[in-house]
Amino acid sequence: MITAYLDHLTVERGLSRNTLESYRRDLDRYAAALAASGVTSLSEVKTSAITDHLALLREEGLASSSAARAISAVRGLHKFAAREGYTGGDVAAEVRPPAPPKRLPKALEVDQVTRLLAVPSDDTPAGLRDRALLEFLYGTGARISEAVGADIDDLSLLEDSSAILHGKGGKTRLVPVGDYARASLEAYLVRGRPALSANGKGTPAVFLNARGGRLSRQGAWMILRRAAVAADLPVEGPYAVSPHTLRHSYATHLIDGGADVRVVQELLGHASVTTTQVYTLVTVDRLREVYATAHPRAR
Repeated sequence: MITAYLDHLTVERGLSRNTLESYRRDLDRYAAALAASGVTSLSEVKTSAITDHLALLREEGLASSSAARAISAVRGLHKFAAREGYTGGDVAAEVRPPAPPKRLPKALEVDQVTRLLAVPSDDTPAGLRDRALLEFLYGTGARISEAVGADIDDLSLLEDSSAILHGKGGKTRLVPVGDYARASLEAYLVRGRPALSANGKGTPAVFLNARGGRLSRQGAWMILRRAAVAADLPVEGPYAVSPHTLRHSYATHLIDGGADVRVVQELLGHASVTTTQVYTLVTVDRLREVYATAHPRAR
C-alpha cells in the first residue's frame, strides 16, 4: 500500500525525490509501529493508533516540523486507502499534525536599518524610487503588497503627512508618514516618478517600474535584496532580510521606544492584538540579551 501511495504522489503531484524519500521513511516507521502492536492491515487501524504514533514521535524527540510531516504522510496514506476502497473510511481525518513553533519576527537593529536605507544614494529616477520605497516600508510598517498597491491619491504628504494603506480583506487604515519617508517620497514624486511615468501609459501607482507600470512585489523584493547585499546584511539563511523584515523592525522599534501595543496593532492593521503581542516577546528577549551582557552578576 505504501508503494502504491508513493507512486500516486509521484504521478499525480510530482513531488521531488527528496520529499518522496522522506515520506517513505515516515511511512516505513509508521508501518513498523503498527506491526509492533499487532496491526497488519490499514483496515484494522483505529484513530487512537495514529494519535499514539504521533505521541511516540514527540517522545523520541522528533522536531515538531518533522513530526508534522510524518503525520501528514500518514494522513495522506489513509486518505488514499479510503478513496481507493482499501479501507472502510478515513480514520486519520481527525488527527491534526502538531502546530510548528511560532517563530519570532526577525528585526534589524536601528543601525542596520539606517545602513540599509542609506544604500540608494544616487539621484536617478530608479535611485529616488528605491530610496522612497525603502523609507516608506520602514516609515509606515506597510506590507510589501500595500506599498506596491498604493496610489498617488492614497498619499497626503502636505496636509497631515499620512498614507492610506489597503490591507488584507479589503481593509484600509490611515498611517502617519515620518519626516524621512515624506522627504524621500517628495523627492521621488517630483524628480523621479515623472521620468518613469513617461515610459508607460499612465497609472495612479506611487511606485513605478522602468516601463512606467506599477512596480510588482517581485520588483520591490529585488530592490530590497540589492540594498541588503550592498549594506552587508544577510539575504540567505534564517536571518535573511525579507520583504517583511522592515515591517517587523518597524513594530519592534516602536515597542522598544515605548509605544502601546494596541497603538502598534492599529498601525500594523492586525485584526487581533494577540498577533501584535509577539513583538513584545522580541523586546523581552532583547532585554534579556542586554541584561546578560551588561550586568556583572548575570552569568
